[in-house]
Amino acid sequence: MIPPRFRGRPISSFFVALSLLFATLLSAQTPNSATLTVRILSARNVNGVVRIALFQSTDGFPGDASKALRTQPAKIDPQTLTAQTVFSGIPQGTYAVMVFHDENGNGKLDKNVLGVPKEGYGASRDARGAFGPKYDDARFDYRGGGLTMPITLRY
Repeated sequence: MIPPRFRGRPISSFFVALSLLFATLLSAQTPNSATLTVRILSARNVNGVVRIALFQSTDGFPGDASKALRTQPAKIDPQTLTAQTVFSGIPQGTYAVMVFHDENGNGKLDKNVLGVPKEGYGASRDARGAFGPKYDDARFDYRGGGLTMPITLRY
């Protein structure tokens, strides 16, 4: 039976209205697909957390997370010694990620008297350097959608 408000109209109007309703419902249920998943590998223990910083420029990279676009901590899975976090709603652009294993929970990457890190750290694209990774070595282009960035911790 055709609903009263569609009587006298072509049946195609009913199907158009129905398809618009379903499209609206489906779009409301679809999660934001602009996600960057950072997967941290090779933690040496489950102490503390892994701290992740997403940078959009050289400003602050690698050591000043206050200048990062976003930061997030991640708990370490005791079974796999990995951690993961998801940044949602990331616009397209060029980024670099810096992570470190804050084993003692003091919020900073501890170093010895020579400036060598005592806690694990890593960067996107496995960037390294004598005095820390450089932004240009760690940067990557994000074109939207879903992207997983694996980063291995180095101790």
